[in-house]
Amino acid sequence: MRTLLVLGVTLALVAPSLVRARRSAAEEAPRAASDARVWIGRHAEFEEFLRTAPIERFKDIGSGVTGAQRAFFRPGGLAASAAVKVLPPRFRGDFFESYKSEIAAYELDHILGLNMVPVTVERRIGDHLASVQLWAAGRPLSAIGKQAPRRPGEWSWQVRRQRVFDDLIANIDRTTENIIVDDDWNLILIDHSRAFAVDRMPNEKQITRIDRELFAALEALDEETLRERLRPWLFDDGALRALLGRRDKIVTKLERLIEERGEAAVLSP
Repeated sequence: MRTLLVLGVTLALVAPSLVRARRSAAEEAPRAASDARVWIGRHAEFEEFLRTAPIERFKDIGSGVTGAQRAFFRPGGLAASAAVKVLPPRFRGDFFESYKSEIAAYELDHILGLNMVPVTVERRIGDHLASVQLWAAGRPLSAIGKQAPRRPGEWSWQVRRQRVFDDLIANIDRTTENIIVDDDWNLILIDHSRAFAVDRMPNEKQITRIDRELFAALEALDEETLRERLRPWLFDDGALRALLGRRDKIVTKLERLIEERGEAAVLSP
C-alpha cells in the first residue's frame, strides 16, 4: 500500500491555475462521456436504487483489509455494481472503523457540493447492515504515475478540495489506492471506514488556498444540518463537535492567510 508521503509527491506534480466551475453550473452542464460521476444531479435516484435493487452476485474485491465486496445488480438497471462493506463498528489495533463512516463521508460531501464521494447508503445484506457505495469507474492514483493531467489547473483545485475534505473528516487512511481518477481526470474519493474516529488533520500545513465556493460552503456548515445528516452515522456527539472544531481551524487559518497575503492569493476568482 502506498503511503501518504507517496501521495503527497504524486499530487504535487501539477501546479495550480484555474478554478473549478461552480456547483450549479457543473450539475446543469452536459458532462463528458468519460466522466464517471454519473450521480451528479441524481443523488436521490441513485440512493433509492442502491437501497432496493436486486443483487445477483458478489465478488471479493481482493484489496484492503475491510473485507469489501463488489455487488453486481441485475442488468439493465441504473447502475451495474457497488462496493459493499459489512463492517460493524469495531477496533482493529489502533484504528476504529465502521461501515457507517462511509455513509457519513458521503453525506458531508453532498452537503458541501463536492461530488467527489460516490453515492453511499445503508442496506441490509443478509443478516447484517452494510454500506453500499456506487462503483466508480476509473484507475487508482497509484496507477497514474507521472502522467500529466488533461487540465492541470482544474486538477490542482480538486487536490486542494480533497485535502480540505480529508481534514474535515479526520481521514487518517488516505492513500494512492483509494483516490480514483476517471478518464476525464475527475478525482473520486472512496474508502472512508476509518474516518471521523480521531481528531486529526493530516493536511493542515498544506491547506493554504481554496476556491471561493468551498470556502463559502465551509463557513455555512452548521450544527443543526450536520446533526440531522451525519449524526446517525457518527459514534457520538463528540465526533460531531470535533468536526466543527476542525472546520473552524481551517476557516480561521484561511482568513488569517487572506489578511496576510491578500484575497487573490488565497481564494480562487
